[in-house]
Parts: sequence; structure tokens; C-alpha cells
Amino acid sequence: MLSKSQAKAFFLVGTALCAGSFLLLTVDTLKRIPVQTNAKNLTAQAIRGKHLFETNNCMGCHTILGEGAYYAPELTKVYERRGVAFISQMLRDPESMYPGQRKMVKYDFTDSEIDSLVVFFKWIGEMDLNGFPPKPDLMVSSGASGILEAKNRPIVFNQMCIACHSLQGQGGEVGPALDGVGSRRDPAFIRQWLLNPLAMKADSKMPKLPLTEGDIVELTAFLSQLKESQK
Repeated sequence: MLSKSQAKAFFLVGTALCAGSFLLLTVDTLKRIPVQTNAKNLTAQAIRGKHLFETNNCMGCHTILGEGAYYAPELTKVYERRGVAFISQMLRDPESMYPGQRKMVKYDFTDSEIDSLVVFFKWIGEMDLNGFPPKPDLMVSSGASGILEAKNRPIVFNQMCIACHSLQGQGGEVGPALDGVGSRRDPAFIRQWLLNPLAMKADSKMPKLPLTEGDIVELTAFLSQLKESQK
């Protein structure tokens, strides 16, 4: 058993060591923050986007950097997950992206404000957060042959199409699964559908997506080669 003087010395030395460790870790963290957050890339436009994000209470529905509400999707990596075109159109007119599906408010942002929000999301998404949040698994857990990993799909497919459609068991359920679509539809039909679904089917739930000509060419080629497996 420690004597009174020994216990006092143990307490003082232990407290000093713990306090010293805490201070050293604090200094180390403060040194890491500018590097891991890419503070040098925090432009006036990104700051404006942050201000818009806060003043419009986006965290009332979304989470970002682990903080906020859980009613709507997490936004820390939304730039990587969805890309500029999807984010811009979602901010411009949410209903046009998910007719009858999404409850997001139409804020009537100007094009300049939308650009600022996109830049803010890009800055947030490029932070080194030590693996947070974990990336979604875009691979199908299956031993079947012919599984298309996310890296082998067009980027625009992973950013836009997979939000509503599924492929090989992974993706959304708003639209029909795209497995074997190349056997059901020819390239000309797929191209016209991507250009304007509502022109092909007036009551289609799929909106006219903000796709470039390059996106349409790439998606047409990709979807056309998704054939039904031979029995």
C-alpha cells in the first residue's frame, strides 16, 4: 500500500503525464487540420456555399461530417457519389429528379448559388477524414461470374442511374432493373430514352436527366451490352 506522500506523488506525476499527453495530441491535431481539410482550397466561393448550406438549414434533413439529421442522404461524400450534374439539378429542381418520390424543398437557388454549393460539397468531399464515412459497396456480394464491379461501369452510371435503377442486385428501386436491358432494347431506343424519356413515354417517372452528349454515347454503349444470359 502506498504511503500518503507516495500516493500524492503518484497522483501528481500521473496527472502531469496525462495533461502533457493531452496537450501534445491537441497540438498534433491542430497541425493536421489544415492539411487534412485542404484549408488552402477553401475559396471564397466554397465559404459562400457553406453559408448557404447553413442559412437554409440543410442539416435539418441531411448529415454532413457526421452532424445533422437523418431524414435525407448523408452529404459528406455527395460530390464523389453523385457528381456536378446530379447535384446541380437536384438543387435546382428536386422534383424533376425524382418525380413524386422526393420531399426536398425547392429553394429557388440562383445558378451562382448552386455553383457555390457544389464547390462547398467538393471541398468537404476532398477532406482526409481517416476513412469516414465509409464508401458504399458498389460491388455485388456474389460468386457468380460476370459481375460488373463499380470501377468497370461508366462514372455517370454510378452517379445517376444507380440512384433509381439496380444492376446485378445493387442500386435503387424507383425504376426497373437494368439487367439484360441490351437484350430488350436496341441502341437507338436506349439513346432516345436517355435524351428525353418523357418524349418516349408521356407518363414516365424518369425525368430528362442533365446528361451531356458524351454521357449519352457512353451510357448507350454500356447499356446495350448488358445482355440476358443464355440459358
